[in-house]
Amino acid sequence: MNLEEYRKHGKDMVDYIADYLTNIRSRRVFPSVSPGFLRHLLPSSAPEDGEPWENIFGDIEKCIMPGLTHWQSPYMHAYFPALNSPASLLGDMLADAVNCLGFTWASSPACTELETIVTNWLGEMIGLPEDFLHRPGHTGGGVLQTTASEATLICMLAARTRALVEHHEKYPNSSAAEIHSRLIAYCSDQAHSSVQKAGLITMTKMRYVASDNNFKMKEDELYDAMQSDIKEGLIPFYVCATLGTTGACAFDNLAKLGPICQQFNVWLHIDAAYAGSAFVCPEFRCWLEGVEFADSFAFNPSKWLMVHFDCTAMWVKNSQDLHKTFNVEPLYLKHENSGLAIDYMHWQIPLSKRFRALKLWCVIRNYGINGLQNHIREGVRLAKKFEALVMADNRFEIPAPRHLGLVVFRLCGENVLTERLLQKINIRGRLHCVPAALHEKYVIRFTVTSPYTTNNDILRDWSEIRNIATEVLHEAQQPPRAKVPLGETRKNEHFGTSLILANSPITPKIVNGSFAAVDDKLELYIGDSGKPCNPDNQRKFKSFNLIIIITIVRYISLKYFNHFLLQF
Repeated sequence: MNLEEYRKHGKDMVDYIADYLTNIRSRRVFPSVSPGFLRHLLPSSAPEDGEPWENIFGDIEKCIMPGLTHWQSPYMHAYFPALNSPASLLGDMLADAVNCLGFTWASSPACTELETIVTNWLGEMIGLPEDFLHRPGHTGGGVLQTTASEATLICMLAARTRALVEHHEKYPNSSAAEIHSRLIAYCSDQAHSSVQKAGLITMTKMRYVASDNNFKMKEDELYDAMQSDIKEGLIPFYVCATLGTTGACAFDNLAKLGPICQQFNVWLHIDAAYAGSAFVCPEFRCWLEGVEFADSFAFNPSKWLMVHFDCTAMWVKNSQDLHKTFNVEPLYLKHENSGLAIDYMHWQIPLSKRFRALKLWCVIRNYGINGLQNHIREGVRLAKKFEALVMADNRFEIPAPRHLGLVVFRLCGENVLTERLLQKINIRGRLHCVPAALHEKYVIRFTVTSPYTTNNDILRDWSEIRNIATEVLHEAQQPPRAKVPLGETRKNEHFGTSLILANSPITPKIVNGSFAAVDDKLELYIGDSGKPCNPDNQRKFKSFNLIIIITIVRYISLKYFNHFLLQF
């Protein structure tokens, strides 16, 4: 394809995207496909010769669209928002065209400098203290990472480096491995799973602090845990506080956690992945009280600020902690302004970075602060409307306070009723939600994720939920359903598709999805008891269990072998 052909086909693609977003309401929000569906639509190997663009373009609607969950749909209420906007798409179009790699200032000066400017703009917009901004004489500043998960890991690595340096100065005869083996990090039992993953990657111990009835971290338990761990010879070094938890959008109390971290000289990182966008509205900044105690702060403009994925804004008070962790500077990366300008390769895990600042700059300028505030407030208003509808139906309960654009609800009674409700909702595909586990209660999360959602959409979705709830409650009075082969569970609305947003599922399952998705012929039968019930399939079930057991044993062995090595 030459540039003239690109000019023509590029216009066709812009038209296709505009039509897609204009008519997205007409598409089924959740796809009706089974694992492996694309293998039957595409060749098993790449073409020997190039194909005309027309053929490729035609396969988008035929092959790709049927397998998409349409995140921009007004009926998408799962997870948290993942938005885009014309300004964001246009900004990234240019970023992709120039394709600069912003590892140092010299590699593309505008890429680096625009990032420092827009992170300052954004930090001021959400009310961060001056210590977090790029200012003359300050060591703090902002950077754009890929995801909040990566920001959590980066800050844990920086906190580990700081702790190793400080304790080696106190105990010069201790080795780095010995100090590292004593480090311990903390988070709430409602924290995102990425905190646990960061602990696995950094090979540090993790302690999960219990949450209270409002699902925020118990500060007194954190304090007691730190004191107890210190007596055991451990070294507290990192706390991840959450503003807007995944399960219930709960907010840890920074004003109480901050002094505890300060007393024990512990790095305090704030994960505000979803809720951070709301702080552009002054009325929601009450949850930021105590942010001055933090060492780092991160949120995703790519969730709720009309900037498409990936774009995570992260700020630190002392960028030298990042430099000490990631500074590797061979001769070929030096330039005449080294030390005089920011080189973002020292602020992140990868060497290079995309020109993410361009789309963020376009969006902020196109919407303005007032436009972004109006967008956030409208999402909150619609969530309040949905909350009122749920509360008016005495068959339902709301087990956690609504915050911002997230409502969690469930059918009164046993968890299995709410689980079946969600399964039927998702298998029908007219709207899409996911569950969470809140103190042993199975709940459905309903977020207003799309800028296209209207009052009528909320009423339509609630009507769908109510009607399905009536079916579920009626079926609950009937005799147990017939046993269903595993191969049919993917097409059966009694099973559906769901994902527990917690470390432990509430309803035990015996099916490992990653294994079952590969074996379309597996004839394992599942009944209400959750046990294999066909004697002819016991041998297959035992083999299946053996695979799972081996996988678990290997994981545990590797994990503890790594910890064992650290002792030496």
